[in-house]
Amino acid sequence: MAISFRRLHTDGGTHARRSVLSTPHGEVQLPAFMAVGTLASVKGLEIDQLRATGAEMILGNTYHLSLRPGEETVAALGGLHKFMGWPGPILTDSGGFQLFSLAHRVEITETEAVFRSHIDGHLVAISPERAVAIQEALGSDVAMALDHVVGLPNEPAVIRDATERSVRWARRCQDAATRSDQSLFAIVQGGLDPELRVWCARQLRELDFAGYAIGGLSVGEEQAEMLRMLEATVPELPVDRPRYLMGVGRPEDLLESIARGVDMFDCVMPTRNGRNAMAFTDEGPMRLRNLKFERDERPLEDGCPCAACRRSRGYLRHLFMAGEMLGPTLLSIHNLTYYQRLMAGARKAIEQDRFDEYRQEKLRGWQHSPAG
Repeated sequence: MAISFRRLHTDGGTHARRSVLSTPHGEVQLPAFMAVGTLASVKGLEIDQLRATGAEMILGNTYHLSLRPGEETVAALGGLHKFMGWPGPILTDSGGFQLFSLAHRVEITETEAVFRSHIDGHLVAISPERAVAIQEALGSDVAMALDHVVGLPNEPAVIRDATERSVRWARRCQDAATRSDQSLFAIVQGGLDPELRVWCARQLRELDFAGYAIGGLSVGEEQAEMLRMLEATVPELPVDRPRYLMGVGRPEDLLESIARGVDMFDCVMPTRNGRNAMAFTDEGPMRLRNLKFERDERPLEDGCPCAACRRSRGYLRHLFMAGEMLGPTLLSIHNLTYYQRLMAGARKAIEQDRFDEYRQEKLRGWQHSPAG
């Protein structure tokens, strides 16, 4: 395997794990949050700004990069790391989520998924073999197997069909993989059926992947349903492999999932919300277009080392009200820094066997002290 995974400690009161993921481009301290760089760019941030947030690993999108600029172009320019100037580890997803998000444009057969490009409408076919080939050309450290994602709620027969296909496609991805410096993660599906999730996890476990992701959640279900699926699924995954919950990004979801044994996360929420004038804080979300911040001299959060917190709330509000580009950049920096600080705090709490105390402290602040 191109990666290695070391468990350092398990929290005494929960299933939270403190681990290290070693990759060809460096180590990642787990639990970890990966910033999303869909098109080889975390929107609005230069690489030095991104690194200053504490990010160690980022995510790229196979489907989108295959359309623009094309994986051949990325490969010709030295691979994804050199192309975007990011020296650290990169994970690329497989395009499976687009089977859900672009469902009105997709036709799925056992062989492949055929899309209408959201850019110009031309036909794009992604098979398990094609998904692996694209990711190998991109040169990411971790590649994801192509899975079949469906929306929730859905008919049981539809969910079962997609789950069984995800297992068959995972095996095909494994057979197609050729790069010794790239590791392949499988993705557990199963909707909101715990028995189906367990079945899928066991099938994929037998195939012995380098890591295991939990997909098809955070697509409209309640948090309690998502956590119920984690409680069914995570115990079925190998203890000596990383566990990655895909696309889940609310701070409270991260901590609840870590408590259940999840190691890795990604989501566009910190940057998307930042571009829309919403800052994450320990006292809840802060919506800076609110008039009450117009003459507020305080930083977003005391003790936060980010560039945004060297300015006042009033100044940050002004940037958004004036349509200045700096506003979305600064709040994206703050939100990513907040997420990395949250993960760093979680890692320390796990090491000290006080993760549940840490989780409850954060939840109280988010739930009972709205920042406005």
